[in-house]
Amino acid sequence: MARASSVAGRRTAARESFGNAAETIGPCVAGMSLFAITRGQWSMIDAVLHCLDQVGPSAVSLWTWTVAEYEVEVLTRLRVDNRVTAGRLIIDHGARNKNASIIAQWKSNFGADSVRYVVNHSKIATVESESGLRFLLRGSMNLNYNPRFEQFDITEGGPEFDLVREIELELPDLNDDCSGAEVYEASKMSNAFSPEQLTLFESPKTWKPNARRPK
Repeated sequence: MARASSVAGRRTAARESFGNAAETIGPCVAGMSLFAITRGQWSMIDAVLHCLDQVGPSAVSLWTWTVAEYEVEVLTRLRVDNRVTAGRLIIDHGARNKNASIIAQWKSNFGADSVRYVVNHSKIATVESESGLRFLLRGSMNLNYNPRFEQFDITEGGPEFDLVREIELELPDLNDDCSGAEVYEASKMSNAFSPEQLTLFESPKTWKPNARRPK
């Protein structure tokens, strides 16, 4: 799925953020490209909200490993306001128990087929406006507030947006009670790891403090 792109042609701005998402990102326009370093004073959801403020009604997708009730409430409110015309959630399957009620609420608002279970640690969002603008947002930050150094990128259009959308459309609609094997298959983990390597991830990791060395 390689995509060609002119890096020099798309690298337009880099900023250090001490303010909010709107101040850092600025106008969301065709062909834009921005890289930013924050102190965690704003999150991915704040960046999505700023895009929506700029471009109006849009379809939104979110890639995350977990989601908090606040984020769903925000997007639900936007749905009522007709700013989110469609929503897609790509979430790590490990969140099914912890976020069961939130996932159910998401499906209630955006449709029974609006959630994709995968093996995920990506932090990505897309905002595709009714006017044809296609924003791809990605960074180290989660959807929630996290006061520490984070990096953030936003671009409009380009092969990176196309690649993310292509993967989203390929992901199967799995049941809430799907098996781990089905999730691994949907995520195409077998294309990147051997069956022997995948067995290492079948049980939860147990973290232990480093043992003190004898004096």
